[in-house]
Amino acid sequence: MARTCACIHLALAAAVSLAASLAGPAVAASPQVRYQHLDWELACDNTRTCYAAGYHMEEGEPAAASVLLVRKAGPGVPVTARFQVGTYGEDETAARLSKSNLLTMRINGRVAGTVAVDRDTMIADLSRKQADALVAALAGKATLDWEGGGMHWTVSGKGAAAVLLKMDEFQGRLGTPGALVRKGARPEASVPPPLTAPVVDAAPVPPATPRKLPREQVRLLLGELHAAPGGAECEDLADVAKGSNALAVVRLSHDKLLVSARCWMGAYNAGSGYWVTNTAPPYAPVLVTTQGTGYLDGVISASHKGRGLGDCRSSDEWVWDGRRFVHTASSTSGKCRLVAPGGAWHLPVLVATVRKAGG
Repeated sequence: MARTCACIHLALAAAVSLAASLAGPAVAASPQVRYQHLDWELACDNTRTCYAAGYHMEEGEPAAASVLLVRKAGPGVPVTARFQVGTYGEDETAARLSKSNLLTMRINGRVAGTVAVDRDTMIADLSRKQADALVAALAGKATLDWEGGGMHWTVSGKGAAAVLLKMDEFQGRLGTPGALVRKGARPEASVPPPLTAPVVDAAPVPPATPRKLPREQVRLLLGELHAAPGGAECEDLADVAKGSNALAVVRLSHDKLLVSARCWMGAYNAGSGYWVTNTAPPYAPVLVTTQGTGYLDGVISASHKGRGLGDCRSSDEWVWDGRRFVHTASSTSGKCRLVAPGGAWHLPVLVATVRKAGG
């Protein structure tokens, strides 16, 4: 079930990005990647920073745990590593580590030192030496173990080599001395540098005071929404005319409105459509997304559970720049593996620097 739910989780994120494309391109056309293989996954963002996460095996219901590897782009950049103790439904874990937050780390059965777990986050940062040893082991068949407080955690190595190879490929490291899997003699200086996160200037917006349109204008607006590109994706628009769904209208500027309505509802998620329209007919609606879950101060957000247990999520944001909503953030929290409420990590594929008006 967890694997199926994880696929649904990532499909939701993909649907958000697809809907966003109807409103125009995101802030960056640079490459991004999401990739999964067995117990590992990869997310690389538009700055060429990559995040690889590995998890405990699902079989046998072992103690939940996860490892996160992060590597920024550019020649000679090292990998950083973190280990997270599973806390979803495990209220006693922190108490059992209260006497000592040190865990013994083993790679392929050999002691690789200790790590100190932060009791607030239940995350431990690995040293440079530990991170390098861990990565070197993951290129082959690896077993990763941590123990302390009478507890034991194992992170699977299955799928890691394929994920690290994909990371090398994305960052242009294949065949270089710094490659994680497929090393070679190609000069390290040939590795592409990091890209700068795009800057989006957020435009000021009026207070989000709801506006009520006359019935005839609502009828005209609904007709345009149905006929506009992407309108067919909002199945629940038909319920507005029946009175079981409502249009929300707020002003964005002197000549633009933001119109929203519920588009769909599932067992543990719901999504609303958001359109930018003119203030009077013809409204000429432009769809931002049909996956939205909120709007505040010029920012549309979308946050969805990967499954009802709430141990994984996808998140997106769009920022109003005075002309359109720009897709500025897209991420997931990792696989649905019961590591932590809300998910184990922040794995972005789209990042931007948003500058507030006057700030």
